[in-house]
Amino acid sequence: MNQKEFTKRRRQLTRMMESDSIAIVPAASPKLRNGDADYPYRQDSDFYYLTGFAEPDSVMVLVPGRGHAEYILFCRDRDPKAEAWDGPRAGTDGAVEEFGADDAFPIADINEILPGLMEGKERVYYNVGRNPDFDRKIMSWVNSIRAKIKNGAHVPGEFVSLDYLLHDMRLYKSRAEITAMRKAARISAEAHRRAMMECEPGMQEYELEALFLHTFRSHQAYPAYNSIVGGGPNACILHYTSNSDTLEDGELVLIDAGCEYDFYASDITRTFPVNGRFSKEQRAIYDVVLKAQKAAIDKIKPGNHWNEPHEAAVRAVTSGLIKLGILKGTQRQRIKDESYQKFFIHRTGHWIGMDVHDVGDYKVGDEWRVLEPGMVGTVEPGIYIPTGSRGVAKKWWGIGVRIEDDVLVTRDGHDVLSKDIPKEVDEIEALMAGGLPFRRSRRKAA
Repeated sequence: MNQKEFTKRRRQLTRMMESDSIAIVPAASPKLRNGDADYPYRQDSDFYYLTGFAEPDSVMVLVPGRGHAEYILFCRDRDPKAEAWDGPRAGTDGAVEEFGADDAFPIADINEILPGLMEGKERVYYNVGRNPDFDRKIMSWVNSIRAKIKNGAHVPGEFVSLDYLLHDMRLYKSRAEITAMRKAARISAEAHRRAMMECEPGMQEYELEALFLHTFRSHQAYPAYNSIVGGGPNACILHYTSNSDTLEDGELVLIDAGCEYDFYASDITRTFPVNGRFSKEQRAIYDVVLKAQKAAIDKIKPGNHWNEPHEAAVRAVTSGLIKLGILKGTQRQRIKDESYQKFFIHRTGHWIGMDVHDVGDYKVGDEWRVLEPGMVGTVEPGIYIPTGSRGVAKKWWGIGVRIEDDVLVTRDGHDVLSKDIPKEVDEIEALMAGGLPFRRSRRKAA
């Protein structure tokens, strides 16, 4: 992402802040996995959104109207010994020259400098409660200012959550953000198509998971979340991530996997037959879910509210389950008593962006938020019929289907960012049949 994008965001935020205010955003802290090993580091989304700076032990400060420097970055000093272990650092010079800070200071000096920047400000924009350790530092700086009241120091009178301004900004994606999300969706699409072509009975779920990781890393992308590869009954477990079972002939496999590219996520699900051919019952359930997804996507356009796609999906799923005899009664009755939720157990979508479940309110006051151009959300209806479901014929047991795409709201409708992945039954079966020679040659080589 070009540094001009981050500069534009900071300027937009400072325009919304009062002239006598200050915004403080700390970087994410490294997380210990076990022993002497950390989890892979990933920068805090709010911090990165404003800075483009991916290093830990950093703090961003915005002071609107400050003549010398409005944007200040505290970061780690250059340290050849430490960099020999952990890689190069930008240092304070790099923070200014490469990342556009007006001024930069060593993070070790923050206790001496930041209280002076806070002093005299009426309002502090900071997300209290998200980082307890940093909360304590903020309070210590406030107390150091309070100790100088007799000398004329002025303590900030109000703390305001930065989310109120920043998360509404993040909800509307710029052209550069949409470009990154398209790239993430294309990389994920390549992985999903590859999984369809290489899948065959007898494979392990983790073998398909490995295909996704290989494809992501081949494009300098990372998993945006823990991949779900659920074969057979495992597809009925929403957050199944062990991916350790054998893919059996005659079963479906549900794959919910997407990459993060340049800090922007994709979130995509496809369900397909392990052997390349849907059974009659599998296709019947799949067709209901696909119809529901199409109905939901049709509702994504400016002027509609957030819940309209979900309402459309619920109507389609409920009608479909009644036609198959899995639910009894009328559509209105089953929606009113919510009995469809036994099989459709989640909502139809969520915002997506830098976070897989991205920031942004779904309601404004008591009303659902109206869709506007630049918003991006998922559309992911599903039907799940676990083995042993009471009152349901055994022929439906163990079938779990979800179809998920990432959808951008445009000026005149919508754009499915993940449209490069087949989801029509005939398209899926044709793609899997096309991969058959590859699978045969692989078995022969083994």
